[in-house]
Amino acid sequence: MSVENAASGLQRNVAQMVDHALSLIDVPEGVGAALKACASVVQVSFPVRLGGRIEVFTGWRAVHSAHRLPVKGGLRFSLDMDQDHAEALAALMTYKCAVVDVPFGGSKGGLRIDPRQYDDPGLEKITRRFSRELIRRGYISPAENVPAPDLGTSQREMTWILDSYTELHPEDLNHLACVTGKPVELGGIPGRLEATGRGVKYALDAFFSEPDAVRETGLQGSLRDQRVIIQGLGNVGYHLARLLQERDAPRIIGIIEREGALYDEGGLDVAEVHAYMLRTGGIEGFPAVSFQRDGARLLEADCDVLIPAALENVIHAGNAERIRARLVVEAANGPCTWEADRILQARGITILPDIFVNAGGVVVSYFEWLRNIAHVRMGRLQRRHEATRGQHVITAIEMMTNRTVPDWLRESLTSGTEEIDLVRSALDDTMRLAFQEIRETREVESDEARMDYRTAAYLIALRKVIRARMDLGLN
Repeated sequence: MSVENAASGLQRNVAQMVDHALSLIDVPEGVGAALKACASVVQVSFPVRLGGRIEVFTGWRAVHSAHRLPVKGGLRFSLDMDQDHAEALAALMTYKCAVVDVPFGGSKGGLRIDPRQYDDPGLEKITRRFSRELIRRGYISPAENVPAPDLGTSQREMTWILDSYTELHPEDLNHLACVTGKPVELGGIPGRLEATGRGVKYALDAFFSEPDAVRETGLQGSLRDQRVIIQGLGNVGYHLARLLQERDAPRIIGIIEREGALYDEGGLDVAEVHAYMLRTGGIEGFPAVSFQRDGARLLEADCDVLIPAALENVIHAGNAERIRARLVVEAANGPCTWEADRILQARGITILPDIFVNAGGVVVSYFEWLRNIAHVRMGRLQRRHEATRGQHVITAIEMMTNRTVPDWLRESLTSGTEEIDLVRSALDDTMRLAFQEIRETREVESDEARMDYRTAAYLIALRKVIRARMDLGLN
């Protein structure tokens, strides 16, 4: 599939999913078209001198809906980046924020570039120039548009963007909030790096805590009893896989990467695979494990849970009939096409949709943005008070029982709440509440056949966005 077809395909898929949900609710004429339209998009092209040559780069930033401000969404550096990608991903961000009750609108953007082809000084020059182009046009701002890391970008690029914004707007007291996903030392928040993968883990926890949901899928037992295949061991897939093996220890029998896939029915050690990737640059040659050159074929392997955590459109009309997982968990943006979604649903395969599953990143970005706007870290005002109150509890217990409290309990009650604990707790709560709302919507809205999770999630998102727009007089 070409870049143009892949991008337009994602945009078409999102539009069809929206249309399907809209067909189930009564909305005024024209509202559907207004919801699908991208509010604004900017394309910038700029030259950068790199050594003895000049290269011209092109980038985009799209705003899908500004019914809530600021709008929020990642900046990706990829050769696949184009305007259609920016618009489609911005729409997903709008719906994602609505599903998990984060008060942002949706935005997305990026630069058409392969960052691996440039050294650090060169990439810094390119990033700073790109960010200045967006800042001058109002597409990066703490109050209006807040980027975050995405495919091909990281904390490093966010630091360069933050510094560029500060240079252009030294008067802005809230300058730290112009991007999220920053290093903690520069205003970031603990837990942001792993947030999307951890959010997927909490989504799975929420699902497997509902026996009826598990039964409907045809699975048995808890999360630890499942055989899992993960596509993509990048930031999202790695942190998810690590958390799964640390907490629930399901068998991760397959890992799919760009150059191929690893398969072992007995289970793969994610930490060892990841360490091997860091040493060698890939998974090929990992010892004592079957390697398949055609990694996409492993999507069709027998497993209980399939987690695409890399690219969009990897499950499509051409392979959907051969997918054998009972549960597909969309950790990536748009991994299932609309056609594939219909095929899988008809075959009785359950899909947990991307606008819910991978929302952990924007949830924790919201916490980081709040931290930057408030100019105080989470928990700072009450931590010592909590520790003192815990000590009072211990003293009371010891006086009443004439026994010494165990060290583990003493430490737990007197340590006070760390910021990372607050972030993880709030993320867990957010994902569980969102899943409960999706489950309740399925039960209330469905007639004879039970509504699928994607349709329920889109209904929730669309109603919230429509309500906000109507309240603002945008009709």
